[in-house]
Amino acid sequence: MSSANPFIPSAYELDKEKRAQLARWSTLAVTVALLIPVALILTLIALKAQPALSWEYLTGDVSRSGAAGGIWGPLMGTFYLTLLCLAIVAPIGILAGVYIHEYAPDNAFTRAIMVAVTSLAGVPSIVHALFGLGAFVATLGMPKGLLTAAMTLSVMTLPVIITSTREALSSVPKNFREACWNLGASRWQTIRTIVLPNSFGGILTGVILVIARAAGETAPIMFMGAVMWLRIAPAGPERLMPYGLNDEFMALSNHLNLISKDIPGMPEEMKFGSALVLLSLILFINGIASLVRLRLRRRKRW
Repeated sequence: MSSANPFIPSAYELDKEKRAQLARWSTLAVTVALLIPVALILTLIALKAQPALSWEYLTGDVSRSGAAGGIWGPLMGTFYLTLLCLAIVAPIGILAGVYIHEYAPDNAFTRAIMVAVTSLAGVPSIVHALFGLGAFVATLGMPKGLLTAAMTLSVMTLPVIITSTREALSSVPKNFREACWNLGASRWQTIRTIVLPNSFGGILTGVILVIARAAGETAPIMFMGAVMWLRIAPAGPERLMPYGLNDEFMALSNHLNLISKDIPGMPEEMKFGSALVLLSLILFINGIASLVRLRLRRRKRW
């Protein structure tokens, strides 16, 4: 008499494995279908921008309203605008997310705040631009410039940092906190030494989104000091840091917007060159942040 092999998968297990394989291949097909158009768009932009791309184009000054010369001024403006926006919004957003998740009581007022934060993320950028113009320039009397533009972008991107911080903190197991409390650690010691290091990878996701949005936004900076052309110093420290906090500035997103629709007879390669540099800058910064996030996630032990 032959006995059934207990290690042979049952019909239910085989069916479950087939469903898992189907789901895996379906999601892969959808991912590839989404990546193909993106790759085609980037390839088209690169091919059309190729005649304009050179070291002189990246380091040269804007001339003839962008129809000639380079994009050094807008490139530096975008870099410092994004850096200043992160310096403002990251500490405020992370600390606000920590307070809401770790300290604030779970009541109607806290939930109302989170609803307001979520709703703020869906407000159009032009509304944030008008808010910055009214709050920082008209009310506080601040001059239009790099600082007020970065502050406006910070208000616009603040919900992203707060939401990503809350989600990252909630992913840390509660047992970690309880173990620290049982050892006599205070709430802040637990957050600083255990919770934040283990949630930093998720927090960095919000930072990546802020970088991409701050570098690519046009409407807020149009109202807050971005201009078509400024004279840049030919050499020296002023060449690397051409703008003060209260100075008007050039930015790649605004530069691309102006040369694409407001200047007649603009060569196509100049338009696509600016677009490619802006995309490359965003992808480069996001790539570095993604590598840091991947390294932090690999260090997790849970």
